[in-house]
Amino acid sequence: MTNEPSLDRLGRRRRRYRLTRRGRVVLIVSAALVTAAAVLVPLLIMDARETKDTEPLPKSLVVPEGWRATQVYDAVDKALEVAPGTTGRTAARMKLKLPAEAKENPEGYLFPATYPIDARTTPKSLLSFMVNTAHARFGTERILKPARRTGLSVYQAVSIASIVQAEADTPTDMGKVARVIHNRLARAMPLQMDSTLNYALRRSTVDTTAKDTRLASPYNTYAQKGLPPTPIGNPGEVALRAAIAPPAGDWLYFVTVGPGDTRFTSSYEEHQRNVEEFNANRERGGTPG
Repeated sequence: MTNEPSLDRLGRRRRRYRLTRRGRVVLIVSAALVTAAAVLVPLLIMDARETKDTEPLPKSLVVPEGWRATQVYDAVDKALEVAPGTTGRTAARMKLKLPAEAKENPEGYLFPATYPIDARTTPKSLLSFMVNTAHARFGTERILKPARRTGLSVYQAVSIASIVQAEADTPTDMGKVARVIHNRLARAMPLQMDSTLNYALRRSTVDTTAKDTRLASPYNTYAQKGLPPTPIGNPGEVALRAAIAPPAGDWLYFVTVGPGDTRFTSSYEEHQRNVEEFNANRERGGTPG
């Protein structure tokens, strides 16, 4: 045997494969498509980026339950990127669809919800949207009928609900707080709610002093009997249902001794003991709910 390749094998090595005319056409077209795709993909990416820059995606504004009107105004200003105070001034000038009892004050009727925002949204249109949403939710028969049975107007029910929203965290406690309010109103007792004082003082705290309770304000429910002149925030539906249909009970007092521990009683003496426990927790550095 020899190590030299045979002529037959040499012939096979020198053979060249030639494309047919059809094969050459397919190759040319495929190369052109690859080149076009390589150019088109960056163009599509650039076009998407330009669209994103020129047409921003719609945003939304979340209004939490219990927010005061001033908080809503500030949030709208930021969401619409307008000068601070713009929405508040707009609310003061425009004629919103409000009950006569509101005397053109939209507090309580800026319904807590998630609102869409786009390039056409203005403070005026957004405020109208909120008030119209409140009327749609408050004007249903499941709200109107129970309110009538308790002798309340819808506006009064919203006022009670705003206090309930500020004073309680859970649906169960909301119902009991609402019952305390109804019981005190029925007995011509002052409501003595810290949340109404906080509203007058534009703050939020659990620390109420004797000096605070002497504040000269229609929202001082320690000194004034009955409901405050307006709601003290914008309540949600759970608080409103509690306000118009509270559970039965003889409670007149309540205090949140600690997180998740709100105690209700009809006995002033028992209430005082609960308040003492609340104060002791505060001195030890506890955090009441």
